[in-house]
Order: sequence, then structure tokens, then C-alpha cells
Amino acid sequence: MTERAAANMSRRELYTLFGALMLTMLLASLDQTIVGTALPTIVGDLDGMGDYTWVVTAYLIATTASTPLYGKLSDLYGRRPVILTAIVIFLVASALAGLSQNMLQLILFRGLQGLGGGGLISLAFTVVSDVVSPRERGKYQGFFGAVFGVSSVAGPVLGGWLAEVDWRWIFYINLPLGFAAMIAVNQILRRHTFPTRQRKIDYLGATCLVPAVVCLLLAVTWGGSDYAWDSGVIVGLFAAAAALTVAFLYVETRAEEPILPLRMFKQGTLALAAVIALVFGVGMFSGIVYIPLFFQMVRGYSPTASGLLMIPMMAGMVLTSVSSGFVISRIGRYKWFLVAGSLVITGGLALFSRLHVDTPLWLSSLYLLVLGIGMGMFMQPLVLAMQNIVSVEDLGAGTSTNNFARSLGGAIGTAVLGAVMTSRLNDELAENLPEAVAQLPPEQAAAFGETDLSQVMESPTVVAHLPEPVRVVVQQAFTDGLDRVFLVAAGIAAVTIVLSLLMPNLTLRGAGPEHDPETKAAEIRAETTP
Repeated sequence: MTERAAANMSRRELYTLFGALMLTMLLASLDQTIVGTALPTIVGDLDGMGDYTWVVTAYLIATTASTPLYGKLSDLYGRRPVILTAIVIFLVASALAGLSQNMLQLILFRGLQGLGGGGLISLAFTVVSDVVSPRERGKYQGFFGAVFGVSSVAGPVLGGWLAEVDWRWIFYINLPLGFAAMIAVNQILRRHTFPTRQRKIDYLGATCLVPAVVCLLLAVTWGGSDYAWDSGVIVGLFAAAAALTVAFLYVETRAEEPILPLRMFKQGTLALAAVIALVFGVGMFSGIVYIPLFFQMVRGYSPTASGLLMIPMMAGMVLTSVSSGFVISRIGRYKWFLVAGSLVITGGLALFSRLHVDTPLWLSSLYLLVLGIGMGMFMQPLVLAMQNIVSVEDLGAGTSTNNFARSLGGAIGTAVLGAVMTSRLNDELAENLPEAVAQLPPEQAAAFGETDLSQVMESPTVVAHLPEPVRVVVQQAFTDGLDRVFLVAAGIAAVTIVLSLLMPNLTLRGAGPEHDPETKAAEIRAETTP
């Protein structure tokens, strides 16, 4: 096969490839949200209430830990074989998850599914960076940003609906979509050769990195819930994560082909972008996790309905993700989109800290729209910034660094803000619940005193049917706890404003295809190549 630059793809091939990549990203991002609303049905069928959180946690840990490995492997072996491997792993795991007969099998297969999902999102962005110049990349990646907005709403809604039909189809539905994406990606990428180099995998670095991430995520997942933060287990996990991270950095300075080439960070801009991605994940993604909780626990909506109520956020995200991508491609700069996006995100989270039990739906929908607008303006420019900085040989590693930092930040932030909410919730209930119970008839008060309130509050339906004095206290406690969560999240998000202001206002490499002589020459060569 004659070697040709990836930029020589025809427009039809380019659009087909983007469609397939968007489909792979949709599969991976949907699986982060689709299971949540179906979990009560799943654990009821498999009799595994005690382990239900691990259905989500196993996927999250595997996805986060594997992301940087995929980026490096694609730099060494090429995009096509690595992304196809990720799709195959994801599809096999989806089929096995659908066939699970007990919770242990489901958790293990969800972890395997996460190993595949870790490559789908980061490699999709990497392949785009191979076939489109940085200057033109914004308008295409804007559509990828819209995929996240769609999945954030479609996941809970689709999961709730499929749970009523047959929860196993939550996993089976991936199979036809994944096969279609795999065929399209394979057919197009096999006709184009991407640059690779000497194949020497950094096994020692991987041995340090993966357990370091697993230890850190287990610590923030278990801390404050299964174990006290100062317990030996949590302290030991944090210590192990720190020691393994130090060992990983030491190994990377000596590896011939490091998983995370530290030379990328010699230019401070990349390190700054990675920190922004981490803080962004802590403040914004973790804050969004708790918005459906307000609709369900405070307002009494079903999981499916709460997913539909998130549509304004999706609309804002799709609108600004696509439009900002086109504007960035036209002007060739991205810094002020980061600044503006971080400002709007901070403002949106701050608005959510003003929620009340009787907040009208139109107002909460407006808050969601504001938050979605900020997300669309911020997410894709940050990816562009990192890709614009790194060299071609480190493109896969650089792109996966952004996704890894954002996922890690989201995992840490979800755990930290969960502790914030739990602390506030417990304080409010301890202060106000006894007085509410005292207002109940003696028989009802006695029966209520024997009820495990933590189990009662896990179900929006049960909360809605609590005796009115108790229900009012519980709903107000959730509102106060969530207000505190969004206020803290807004404070964290505000840090991204400062960090974004520190980013240099660089010009994206390459002009648009209408003006760039090299791109024009490539197009002419492509048309004349037999």
C-alpha cells in the first residue's frame, strides 16, 4: 500500500470517519450514565444490593486507569489497530455484562468494559488530530463535544426505559452500534498510514501507573463511606498511590518510550492545561452528578423524568460546542473561549447553590442552560490547546493526558463533594428531624423510629410518601446539602478562570484548507495519486 498522509482523505471518507468516531464516543460516554437509572432493577434481579455501587465504580476505575496507556500504544502501533482493539474489548465486555448471572460477574465485566471504554474517547480525539489541522480541528471536535451533552441526557432516559423492558439490553444495545463503528473505522483507516515508531512498550511504567490510579480512586471512593478518612485502609491507599506515582515518574525519566513522555511538560503550557483539566473535572463534572439528585430527592421526579429535565443543559452544550468550534477554526485562537467558558460554568454552579424546595422548574431549567453553555465553550478548546502544544509523535499521549486528568478530577471531585453533602445532610437531619418526628401520632412516630433513614433516603418514591413533617425536613436537608455542594463546586470552578487567564494566547497551527498552501498541495496530490 502506498503511504499517504491522513490529510489526503476525501471529504466523504472524512465525514464517514467522523460519524464512526462520534458513535464510538457515544457508546463510551453513554455507558457512564445509562446504568445509573437502571441499577435498582439490576441489583434487584441479581440480588446484590450490597455491591451495587461497584457496577459504576468498576467502569470508572478501569476507564481512568487505561486512558493514558491507549494514547501511548497508538503512538507506537498506529491508531487503527489500537482503536479496533478498544472497540472489540468494549463489545465483548458488553455482551458478557448482558449475560451476567450474578453481581460479581457484572462488576468484573463492567471493569473489562471500562478497559475498552478508556480508549474509545481519547483515541477518537487523537484520530481527529491526525486527519485535520489544529486550525480546522475546532469545528469538527465541536460535534464531539455535543456527543457528551447528548449522552448526559439520553443515558439516564434510555437506561430507565430499558430497565422497564429488560435491563440486559442496556449492554446488548452496544453491539450493533459498535460493530457498525468498527467496520467504518477499519475500512477508512486501513487505506491511510499514520506515523509510528519503534515499538517498545514501557511495561514497568504501566505496572506503576495503573495500580497508582486504582489505589487513588479506591481511596476517594471508600473514604468517608465504607471507611473513615483517617482509617488505616484509606491512609494506606493514599500512601501507596503516592509511592507508586513517585516510582512512575522515576521510571518515565529513564524509559525509551515512556507512557507519559515528560518532555511534553518542559513547555509549561501543557502542564497548565493538564492542571486545568484536572480542576475542571473536580469542580464541574462532580457538580453535575448531583443535579439529578435534586430533581429526584427534593422534587420527587423519577430517574427517567429527571433525565428529561436535563435537556436544557444538553441544548446549551450542543449549541456552544458546535458554534464555538466553527468560530475557533475561523479566528485560529482558543484562549478566550476557555476564559469565557470557565466564567459561565462558575456562574451556573453558583446559581444552583440558590436552589430551594419550591424553585420553579423554568428557573432550574434556565440554570441548566447556563451551565450547558459554559461547558460547550470550555471542553473542546481545552483539548485543542493540548493538541496544539504537543509534537506529532506525542499526539496520542498528549490527548489522552487531557482525558485522563479530567476523568481523574471527576472521580476525586465526586467523592469529595459527596462527603460535603453527606456532612451537611447529617447535620441538618440531626438538628431538625427529632422535632418533625415528635409531630407524628405516637404509633407512627414509634414505627418511624425503627426505620433506617439511610435506606429511606435512597428512594425518591419513599421520600415522597414520608409523613409530611418528616418529608419536609428530609427535602430541606437535601436542598441545604446540595446548595453546599454547588457552592463548593463553584469555588473550585473559579480556579479554572484564573488558570485559563494564565494560558498563552497561542495561534492554532495551520490555516484553514481554503488558505493553507500545504493543505491545498496535499489535496492536489491526493486527487492525482492513483
